Amino acid sequence: MNLYDDLLWRGLVNQVSDEDKVREYLATPGRPVYCGFDPTAKSLHIGNMVPLISLLRFREAGHRPIYLAGGATGLIGDPSGKEAERSLQSPEEIEARLANIKIQVERVFGGEVWMVNNYDWARNLSAIEWLRDVGKHFTVNWMMAKDSVKSRLGREEVGISYTEFSYMLLQAYDFYHLAKEHDCLLQIGGSDQWGNITAGTEFIRRKMHREAFALTFPLITTAEGKKFGKSEKGAVYLDPEMTPPAEFHNYWMLVDDRDVVRFLKLFTFLPKEDIDQLARLTAEKPEAREGQKRLAAEMTRLVHGPEVLAEIERAHAARFGGEGEKDVEALYGAVRDSAPTVTYPSLAELPDLPQMLVDLEFYPSKGQARKGIAQGAVRVNTAKCQDSDYAPTSADLLAGEAFLLGKGKKRLGVVKVESVQ
Repeated sequence: MNLYDDLLWRGLVNQVSDEDKVREYLATPGRPVYCGFDPTAKSLHIGNMVPLISLLRFREAGHRPIYLAGGATGLIGDPSGKEAERSLQSPEEIEARLANIKIQVERVFGGEVWMVNNYDWARNLSAIEWLRDVGKHFTVNWMMAKDSVKSRLGREEVGISYTEFSYMLLQAYDFYHLAKEHDCLLQIGGSDQWGNITAGTEFIRRKMHREAFALTFPLITTAEGKKFGKSEKGAVYLDPEMTPPAEFHNYWMLVDDRDVVRFLKLFTFLPKEDIDQLARLTAEKPEAREGQKRLAAEMTRLVHGPEVLAEIERAHAARFGGEGEKDVEALYGAVRDSAPTVTYPSLAELPDLPQMLVDLEFYPSKGQARKGIAQGAVRVNTAKCQDSDYAPTSADLLAGEAFLLGKGKKRLGVVKVESVQ
């Protein structure tokens, strides 16, 4: 199957400049293709995963993907999809973000990634050179017709600065530079990038008298119509310090049954036969969540590595199945940095069990906590506890510092003590 046909089957094609020519371009192995990523935060988030994984698809198909880090464009700010001007970041902040993101990208690509920074060539352009050699090829009328500009011009209280208005020309120059230096004639990106990408194809046509191509991915939303990539705590990041791996894994585990097959196509490398089988299992036995388990495993392995995935799966097995001491330790290791936590001075100064459950915000009152304990809804570590007077001892401590309190099957909290005395 031609890579383009695989992208179509997976639902990854939103707009394409010339379908037949893009398919022809991809029929020859070794074709360069690039996607740009501005450092709008310290970390990439899972909303960036469609284009990032798509670059991997090009590599797996025998092509030469280029990850373009927006060291220059990140200093300017892309108006696409934004109702107001972005706050300008300092060069030092942009550089720090790029360094952190580089680690994430290399981990996803297994250390083998062709990465370029557009600051390396943009910094050498003088204002006169920019206006004569780039700006002369674009009319203001043409630029104002782009959606990213039109949407802001229609908002008189916000408008658009000359800085952000010029952003598409910077991106066009990137495409031209990569075409000239590396024979890269295909740029991919999100649907909001169509205007910026086609500015590049137009610039290449005018400057090089060659035809370049654009391909965009659809905006990903959930079955409920919500923007993809948000959890209760906000964006889901690839940086393990910003979104702990256990939370990252859990995000995919909680995907709606209506979304899981679509997400398996969009985000994994699983072949059609495997996804069709998971679709049948989801339809026949949705409570087993086989599709979500596979999706969570594939994404966590890709972003955080197989060792982290193995640890999370051991913890998940302990949480929902086994009750052995080894499983409890694994469970604590997986949730210690992400679960709700309360800390007390010592074991001797612990409040009673109902109060600890209230402090973790598992129950609104001690009376309701006692009722939950009596009904068997509370666990100390992985053991059910139906005694409101139970006082944890040093034997309950994990890693000599804490124990777990659980409510039902899904809520888990950490109780830490500063001293075991």
